[in-house]
Amino acid sequence: MANGANALLVGGRRGATEGRSGTPWRTRWAWPLVAVAGAFTLAQLLLVRPGLGLGWDETVYVSQYAAQAPPAFFSAPRARGVSLLVAPVVSWSTSTELLRTYLALLSGLGLCVALHCWRGLFPDRVLAVAGALFASLWVTLFYGPQAMPNLWVALGGLVCAGCFLRARADRRDRAALGGIAAGAALMAWMRPTDAVWLTLPLLVLAALRHPRLALVLLAGLAAGGAQWVIEAYIAHGGLGQRLSDASRIQGGLGWNPAVEDQLRGLAGRTLCRPCTGSLPHPAVMAWWFVLPLLAAAGLAVAVRARRTAPTLLALACAATAAFPYLFMIGYAAPRFLLPVYALLAIPVADALVHLVTRPAGRPRPVAATATALALAGHLAAQYAVLDRTVERTTGHHRDWARTAAQLHRLGVRPPCLVTGADAIPVAYYTGCSSANVRGHNVNSTEAAVRRTAHRIPTAVLTRPGGAPPAYARDWATHRSPLLRLHIAPAPRRKPPV
Repeated sequence: MANGANALLVGGRRGATEGRSGTPWRTRWAWPLVAVAGAFTLAQLLLVRPGLGLGWDETVYVSQYAAQAPPAFFSAPRARGVSLLVAPVVSWSTSTELLRTYLALLSGLGLCVALHCWRGLFPDRVLAVAGALFASLWVTLFYGPQAMPNLWVALGGLVCAGCFLRARADRRDRAALGGIAAGAALMAWMRPTDAVWLTLPLLVLAALRHPRLALVLLAGLAAGGAQWVIEAYIAHGGLGQRLSDASRIQGGLGWNPAVEDQLRGLAGRTLCRPCTGSLPHPAVMAWWFVLPLLAAAGLAVAVRARRTAPTLLALACAATAAFPYLFMIGYAAPRFLLPVYALLAIPVADALVHLVTRPAGRPRPVAATATALALAGHLAAQYAVLDRTVERTTGHHRDWARTAAQLHRLGVRPPCLVTGADAIPVAYYTGCSSANVRGHNVNSTEAAVRRTAHRIPTAVLTRPGGAPPAYARDWATHRSPLLRLHIAPAPRRKPPV
């Protein structure tokens, strides 16, 4: 067994060469990896309720092709990948349950494909453990069935890095070349700037030693990011202006250490902006401090097993992907680091497998028991955070749905317009257009809103205690669970011709 494993794991070169001659990575599925991906899909469906409702960002992405509501304003940092990903469902169905199920199945398949791209570079058992570690994080489970881009950047990064290692070892491996381009395109399709940060080590290594791979990688990034760049010139005044606007919306990119903010987000704060308050309980944060230690141990294991290059590359891509979100953005969201967790999962799994088994494959009873207990505690903490996060998020989404139902009862029905606080999600739930006259999503003016109110039903939303704009002070005011609803007088109907 040890000899066979050593033959399989000598660097990335041997594995890729064997892949060319017909070993399992391209010709057969590894059933442990399939089982992990299947369990990931099932856990999403059971733990992240399909009826969760859509969040703020989701309503922006979904509305671009939705049958339910007109497109919401699409700000500079966003890319169209998620909108296109969900279009096959939302273009004809308004069922959130169907959308969640579709995304859960798709993310499970994506995880399976991404792990298979690393076969031959690491043993299947290491990859299965890596997949299980990544898939069992509360943030992975929570965002797996959501219309958000970060998990897809993570899966694209795994595909791209794994196939890069294969193609680096075997220049005739066309499937690996295709995987590089596809993974890079998927990342850029979802979040172009994240794609550049994650692939930076690959680009540097390819430029220095593998020019052909550099061209393939750049072609993939260009294919995925072309629409974003073209849209920058059509709708944002050029690429430089779009990047500047994106930086401004994110608080101004620069030296903004956000490590502590990310720690606060581990308790289930899906967006920590501003990020204040106390740190989570140590049991919730512990895994975050253990993660780099196990990753370093995984590198030591890789050196001994002669697969240093794959581990080093995974660590380097994780480091560059993490840098902007830990040190350049002044707020935090746990989903930002999903690509980092996906890449670190492989060396961490390598370290854990080495810890609990002897070289001959026999278990180390004491180490295995201690590791199992630690993982059980970790999973319990992850489930507790996931359960609270789902419960809290479901409550927010239900409040938006109740507000939309109340607007319907008050006569605000499509075609209609909603502006003010929470206008984007409430407008989606109501089936209306949304207008923003201030903030990061400005797409209208008060004068335009007043004109629209003469034509179609219009509502201005304010926080409790907040005052409506001057033009809406004489509108009828109603209370909802979260907001105050200021309803314009019914538009005058044109006399029949």
